[in-house]
Amino acid sequence: MSKITVKDGTEIYYKDWGTGQPIFFHHGWPLSADDWDAQMYFFLDKGFRVIAYDRRGHGRSTQTYKGNEMNTYAADVAELTAFLDLKDAIHIGHSTGGGEAIRYVAKYGKDRVSKVVLISAVTPYMIMDENNPNGVPLAVFDDIRFNTANNRQQFYHDITFPFYGYNREGANIKKGIQDNWWRQGMMGGIKAHYDCIKAFSETDFTEDLKSVDMPVLVLHGEDDQIVPYEITALRAAKLLKNGKLITYPGLCHGMPTTDADTVNLDILDFIKS
Repeated sequence: MSKITVKDGTEIYYKDWGTGQPIFFHHGWPLSADDWDAQMYFFLDKGFRVIAYDRRGHGRSTQTYKGNEMNTYAADVAELTAFLDLKDAIHIGHSTGGGEAIRYVAKYGKDRVSKVVLISAVTPYMIMDENNPNGVPLAVFDDIRFNTANNRQQFYHDITFPFYGYNREGANIKKGIQDNWWRQGMMGGIKAHYDCIKAFSETDFTEDLKSVDMPVLVLHGEDDQIVPYEITALRAAKLLKNGKLITYPGLCHGMPTTDADTVNLDILDFIKS
């Protein structure tokens, strides 16, 4: 397996396939690089170099007990992209990975990155407070924390229903997709996953979004039950200097898997534009 050891000794697993312009994929919580299978295969076939990694504490990377927050995640990506000498790269982040991607680009990536894609992303800010009155109540994330700490095996099955819209009437439920989500989640470390909940829900990416000059595509499903698009995608697009927004009626949080054909073509059009 391909791994690098970053400066604090954490081993980071990654996949690196093909040649051509690089596309770097940032996965969501609590998943792994494997969640990008449909995109890795598609863009590899289109002649791109595709890279995806397992965030620290996730997948095949070290099950870290510290450093499970956005600044360290971005620093890990910076070390990996420098090691791979990625230039003119497109960075694509889903959910938590969207926040990680924009933090990396804002802090480290401006000389290495050409475009960014945020899919179902947690940007700019999730939590309800006086500055974000329409946000998600903290109690929702406290419940996710409780279930991650005390009921992870069952919770990681149950959450796939709203994640993929499988709780909607007439949904085409695919147990293999659910099982693959559970498999990826259970590969990671419980402490890192617990800490990451705070990272994806309470990190404010407003200044990161404002500071990025390059083209950014924001994609979000309008039936996203995990990261509501009204408080994320709509706000993020307004903060970006060079943003483009596409929302999809009826699509769920996990649309890169359930609706890969649609999502992939829109990303390809953006890359070629």
